[in-house]
Amino acid sequence: MAGHSKWSQIKRQKGAADAKRSQIFGKISRRISLAARKGENPEINPDLRAVIEKAKEASMPSDNIERAIKKGAGKEKGTELESIRFEAYGPGGTAIIIEGITDNKNRTVAEIKHILLKNNSKLAESGSVLWAFENKDKKWLPKHTIELSEQDAEALDKLLNELDDHDDIQEIYTNSE
Repeated sequence: MAGHSKWSQIKRQKGAADAKRSQIFGKISRRISLAARKGENPEINPDLRAVIEKAKEASMPSDNIERAIKKGAGKEKGTELESIRFEAYGPGGTAIIIEGITDNKNRTVAEIKHILLKNNSKLAESGSVLWAFENKDKKWLPKHTIELSEQDAEALDKLLNELDDHDDIQEIYTNSE
């Protein structure tokens, strides 16, 4: 049993869990800040109320929620956040819509292009993918779905996981089955 300690195993597991929770809190904070631009009172602002409920479901501390609201309402110094949408073609010709919130659009564009290129996918012109989807209650639903080969499905899954791990990305929609 030399070299094995229960503490190092617990520390590694806790570190992984904390990193995942931090990423989730970061994404939710950006959404709260963006929603708070329309008003910082959740009773009047339904978008803010919905995001706060998601934050509470994720066990986000109240201090973090309040700080994000203040940042979005302009009461706290910080960087300006903006919503972004990318359209892309993935493995097997899959249409992909990527939505996010960023404080630096140029950095995010470069990082998303890199992820797409690395996964044999490419960024598309604005509107070239959007036609394949309907916007239903802030859910993009595909008008038609495509069936992928097993190899393309695995490649798409890898791409979607990488995109989801990016801090600025909030939602990803595809027309794959």
